[in-house]
Amino acid sequence: MPIQRLNHAVLYVRDVARSVAFYREALGFDVIEGGDAFPGAAFLRAGGSTNDHDLGLFQIGAEAGPSQAGRTTVGLYHLAWEVDTLAELQRVEAKLVELGALVGASDHSTTKALYAKDPDGIEFEVSWLVPAALLTDEIRARRNEIRRLDLAAEAERFGADTHGGVGVSVPARS
Repeated sequence: MPIQRLNHAVLYVRDVARSVAFYREALGFDVIEGGDAFPGAAFLRAGGSTNDHDLGLFQIGAEAGPSQAGRTTVGLYHLAWEVDTLAELQRVEAKLVELGALVGASDHSTTKALYAKDPDGIEFEVSWLVPAALLTDEIRARRNEIRRLDLAAEAERFGADTHGGVGVSVPARS
């Protein structure tokens, strides 16, 4: 019985209200539950999601130290969310720049990715996947390369409103 997809992620944060505000503004998440029903916690859903929730946030307080995952301890590197079009990725890029959260942008050939950090320094990715029908031998051959992302050029190449691939850019099962 194979896994189908990741249903949600849960993060420990210093200040749940601050993190909720960030994820709402940066990525358009909606609060599903939180506040009085769950003091110190919130459950958020992405706008295009059918999950009960996509992100759980649990407050552990201002004194919490930064994550050392990948530096001095093992742990999660980042979460990755997909957007449907390159136009949406461009909108997210502008918002992340405005918030001072964008830390990188990479062209992984089959995936166009932005990298950002939330107020607690937790890294996340927002990406668009090249649809299977648009994958060429050249794109497939370069999928292990990482290049600087030129989002405007990619929007021109693939079309800003072209719907991205599902999962790993493979045709959907019938």
